[in-house]
Amino acid sequence: MQQAQVCIVGGGAVGLTLALGLAKADINVLVIDSNGAPQPLAAQFANRVSAISLASQSQFERLGVWQDIVSQRATPYTHMDVRDQDSFGKIAFNNVELDLPELGHIVENDAIRYVLFTALQQLDNVTLCFDTRYQTIHQTETDVLITLESGIPVMAKLLVAADGANSAIRTQFKMPLTFWDYDHHAIVATVKTQLPHDATARQIFLDTGPLAFLPLKDEHHHSIVWSTSPEEAKHLMALPEIEFNKALNVAIDGQCGLCEVADDRAVFPLKMRYAQQWLNGKIVLMGDAAHTIHPLAGLGMNLGLKDAEVLIEQLSKEGEFATTRSLREYERNRKLDAQKHIAMMQGLKELFEGSNPVKKLIRGVGLSLVDNLGPIKTLFAKEAVGK
Repeated sequence: MQQAQVCIVGGGAVGLTLALGLAKADINVLVIDSNGAPQPLAAQFANRVSAISLASQSQFERLGVWQDIVSQRATPYTHMDVRDQDSFGKIAFNNVELDLPELGHIVENDAIRYVLFTALQQLDNVTLCFDTRYQTIHQTETDVLITLESGIPVMAKLLVAADGANSAIRTQFKMPLTFWDYDHHAIVATVKTQLPHDATARQIFLDTGPLAFLPLKDEHHHSIVWSTSPEEAKHLMALPEIEFNKALNVAIDGQCGLCEVADDRAVFPLKMRYAQQWLNGKIVLMGDAAHTIHPLAGLGMNLGLKDAEVLIEQLSKEGEFATTRSLREYERNRKLDAQKHIAMMQGLKELFEGSNPVKKLIRGVGLSLVDNLGPIKTLFAKEAVGK
């Protein structure tokens, strides 16, 4: 039998961040993931990236892995440009205005996982079980028993479900879920652009949804996230590459010069998920298993990392380990933050969607006012970069 104080199911960036933070707090950890172990980055950019906020950067610095993440093609951005298509509405800000070295970094998700995995391999109080599936999970008042498909039993004081948006653990333990379809699909790809990105993260709100151009390490490459209606996404994915490139150039209004897709396009549906219950006995949810939101503000990864930070703090307190009281405090703290950001994303999506002239006027006036009112603009900008 294997034993651990905490068993984490899910070896994504959020699950591995939790594992590293707990291990550094002298808590024994076991990680189970059905996928293979993280690998070094390929020569080609991956099409799944995250905008890492300054708050998340500080978190990685405290864990001692930030410089290693930076070395893995993390790209700082110093400018943000947000505008409404065919409108005078625009807001732009930069790091100098906010007295910051940068506004954040664009990082390939695979890079974060590989750095965390490498750091965890150096620690004696961590057991990593990739390419491993569990068969059953049972819990008592004080412990959780996980049986692996190999037949090996694992006993833990706490089980953390970091197993993604379609969490099997959340389903098994009937933890109720509120969800709705955003009626958007997101197309992701790496794009080579004629003009350099100048360390600028761009977002333009089209009638059918937002299009983000995120700067990558090579100054002529961006990662795009194009959120649009399912019908339009199907149409765009079916286009020959040359026709997709033309559509992309039109959508971004030529801001980056000619655009050429540099790898395969991928598409996935966007849904809001919010677990009404994050705690069941000694089983707790975190990351995408607890909440998913629209990617239009790039907050998804950062919300999950904050889950990890708060749970580490609660489990590291002196006294009895993983008490119901401390786990309830984690649940209250993180549910409130998730609710706030879910509501904010829904409001932004509804405000910036569609071509209704009244809504476009409101958007244009609102963005222009924020852009021209110093204190309000500063508050808006600091919220956007996680300060």
